[in-house]
Amino acid sequence: MNIRLLGVVLVILGVLSLVIPIPQREDHSVKIGNAQIGVQTESRQKLPPGVGIVLVTGGVLALVMGSRKS
Repeated sequence: MNIRLLGVVLVILGVLSLVIPIPQREDHSVKIGNAQIGVQTESRQKLPPGVGIVLVTGGVLALVMGSRKS
């Protein structure tokens, strides 16, 4: 049962990593004395497709191994 649960979680994470972008924030600021001058940038990037494929493949393998064990 535990291996099947791991497989399901890996498949879900793999599919989500292919679809949902991850927000990233960067702070570019300079502090001089009490004054602070800066710019914050925000971008959204998806993980590389290879990461999602590896997660989905690992999840499918865990599901197959979990069903053989039962």
